[in-house]
Amino acid sequence: MAATSISPLFSLSSLSASLPSPTRLPISLSLRALSPRARLSVSLPFASPLGGYGTWAATSTSSAGKLRRRGLEVVCEATTGRRPDSVAKRERQNEKHRIRNHARKAEMRTRMKKVFRALEKLRKKADAQPEEIIEIEKMISEAYKAIDKTVQVGALHRNTGNHRKSRLARRKKAIEILRGWYVPNAEPVAAA
Repeated sequence: MAATSISPLFSLSSLSASLPSPTRLPISLSLRALSPRARLSVSLPFASPLGGYGTWAATSTSSAGKLRRRGLEVVCEATTGRRPDSVAKRERQNEKHRIRNHARKAEMRTRMKKVFRALEKLRKKADAQPEEIIEIEKMISEAYKAIDKTVQVGALHRNTGNHRKSRLARRKKAIEILRGWYVPNAEPVAAA
């Protein structure tokens, strides 16, 4: 006596009989080998008589107990090929925000470069005066403002913004120390 085994795969003819036949597109079917607890997914593209395209999706699950095998559960749903309006709106918003964020970051970088160039020019200048640093401090405050705006709208992380502001301040402090306009405290002040 030959023992017949029951396959967890359902027949393609029963599946195709339960689904509407495609009128314009060929059927594409993908099957995977099933373990006792596997899922089988079938995707059948179709064209509706109303002119829309979509896909019939069938999913089957099988699970094996010790003594008995459960039947298959087949779920079919039709989806249209059209994306929701919210997806298109989100794409438009993302593009608008990307352009705005890029402009903010570019302004911030430009202001930082202006400060760095001015500090470098002051460092190389032979007869620099302490009053010249006042103009650079104004440029630094404008750069701080641009950095803070960029952080506020979320185009730059706040730690990155603080790091960039710190770079500007350290560079300015290094020039002041080099010129002798600022003398760091040699001995720390003891707390009373």
